[in-house]
Amino acid sequence: MGRRAALIVNPNAGGGRAAAALPAVEARLAELGVAFHTERTRDLPHARDLARAAAAAGEVAVALSGDGLIGAVADALRGTGGGVLGVLPGGRGNDFARVAGIPRDPVAACDVIAHGVERPLDLGEAGGRGFIGIASLGFDSDANRIANEAPSRLGSLVYVYGAFRALVSWRPATFRVEVDGQEVSFRGWSVGAANSKAYGGGMYAAPGAEFDDGLLDVVFLMETSKLYFVRAVLPRIFKGKHVELDEVRVLRGAEVRVSADRPFTVYADGDPIGELPITMRAVPAALRVLLPEGR
Repeated sequence: MGRRAALIVNPNAGGGRAAAALPAVEARLAELGVAFHTERTRDLPHARDLARAAAAAGEVAVALSGDGLIGAVADALRGTGGGVLGVLPGGRGNDFARVAGIPRDPVAACDVIAHGVERPLDLGEAGGRGFIGIASLGFDSDANRIANEAPSRLGSLVYVYGAFRALVSWRPATFRVEVDGQEVSFRGWSVGAANSKAYGGGMYAAPGAEFDDGLLDVVFLMETSKLYFVRAVLPRIFKGKHVELDEVRVLRGAEVRVSADRPFTVYADGDPIGELPITMRAVPAALRVLLPEGR
C-alpha cells in the first residue's frame, strides 16, 4: 500500500508557480500510487492547522510551496509526536530542497514523496517559533522586506534585487551576540543563525551547517565598506566562500541570544519571525522528513 498524504498548496507561491504545477503534480502522485487529497491554504496559520490534521490522520504533510510554508508546516509538525513532512518545491528560492537534494522540479520531486526515506532533521527556533532554514537580521532584515515586496516576475533574482536595494540606505549597527555563553559584540552588517546551508535562492550563507547536528551555525558579517560588500562578500556567498574572509566569523552552538543598538525584524525561511532582542535555539531531531535515498 502506498503512502497517504495531504497535499498542502499555497496557490500564490512563486508568483503562481505552485498553482501552475498542481495539475501535473496531482497526476504524478496518482501515477505513483500515493493516496492524497489537496488542500489550498489561506495563510500560514491555516497551513499549520492542515499540517496538524494530516499528522493526526497518519498522513504525510506535503508542502507544495516555497520555504516559508515549508517552515511553517515543519514547525506545526514538531509538536505532533510523529508527523512527517514531504516537500515539493514551488517557491522562488526553494533553498530547503536545494540543500536536501530534493529535485527542484515539483513533478520530479513527487518520486521522493512516493519512495523517499524518512529522516530525522533538526529545526531552529526563534522566539518560540520554528524555522527550517536560516534566521537572520540586520542588513538581511531590510533585504528580506524589500524582496518580499518585489514583483514576482523577478523569480529567484528577487533576493539579489532586495540586497542591492537595501544597500542604498544601509548603515552599520552594533550587535551583541551570545552563543552558548560566549559573548561577541561587534559593529557590522548582519547575524544569521543557520539550521541549513543556504537561503535567498542559492546563497550559501552557512556552508558548514547541517540539518542533523543539533547545532546552529552563527555567521557574523563585520563592518566593511559597501564597495567591499559588493565586490568581495556578495559574489562569494553563492559558493559559501565568504566565510574565508577576515570580516566574516562563524561560531557554532545550541543557543543564541541577539540584541542590537536599533530595532530589527528577524526573518526566517523568507518570512518575519520575531523582533530583537531574541533567543534562538537548535531543536534536535524535531521532525521526520522524506528525503531521497542516500541523503
